[in-house]
Amino acid sequence: MTDRKKRFPPARLVVIAALGGLIAGAAAVYVRESGSGNGAAVETAGAEACEAAKDKVAAITPFLKGHVAAMAPVSEPRPLSGLNFKGGDGKDLSLADFTGKTVLLNLWATWCVPCREEMPALNALQKAEGSDKFEVVAVNIDIGDDEKPKAFLNETGVHDLGYYRDASMGVFNALKKEGLAFGLPVTLLMDEKGCLISSMNGPAAWDSDDAKALVKAAVAAPPSGAQ
Repeated sequence: MTDRKKRFPPARLVVIAALGGLIAGAAAVYVRESGSGNGAAVETAGAEACEAAKDKVAAITPFLKGHVAAMAPVSEPRPLSGLNFKGGDGKDLSLADFTGKTVLLNLWATWCVPCREEMPALNALQKAEGSDKFEVVAVNIDIGDDEKPKAFLNETGVHDLGYYRDASMGVFNALKKEGLAFGLPVTLLMDEKGCLISSMNGPAAWDSDDAKALVKAAVAAPPSGAQ
């Protein structure tokens, strides 16, 4: 495999993302379910808690275009705060720990070529838009230790993203059972209460103006349940 120590060509990612707008997820790398799956639990009950998030879905829908056209608005927002993974310090985390932030959750692996090309763009989005109200949460699902994912991030200069891991692939398996993941990369947009408002399979040009506009719209929309 050829080492790439500089950012991957943006033109290639733009083409893949544009195609993704026509055929959502067509560029994703398919993944067979593996691992215990015990590391993640998705809350399918209590969707009524996310009823108010429908207003936020309506607010972001006009921004699901261009380089992020493959992001699909959900018809029924639902909580996914029970998804579990580990932080850079090895401590257990879940999406509930990000309550109060709009989150772009992305699952990736070093063996997934579209993921590798997408990571610098996600890093750029975090650098541009990251705040106490928004974070890109990119969770690596390589099986094994941290050597490969950390080496890849260092080689490509991805230093603005937090380091999150799930070596059990439990997060992927849980999302697959929910019908939200069939390959990598997979990306979910969650509101500040952990309610799913949009999702896609396949890569996107997350450093594009379209992506930044989508994030700004999601953050600016009134909090779910606000009067």
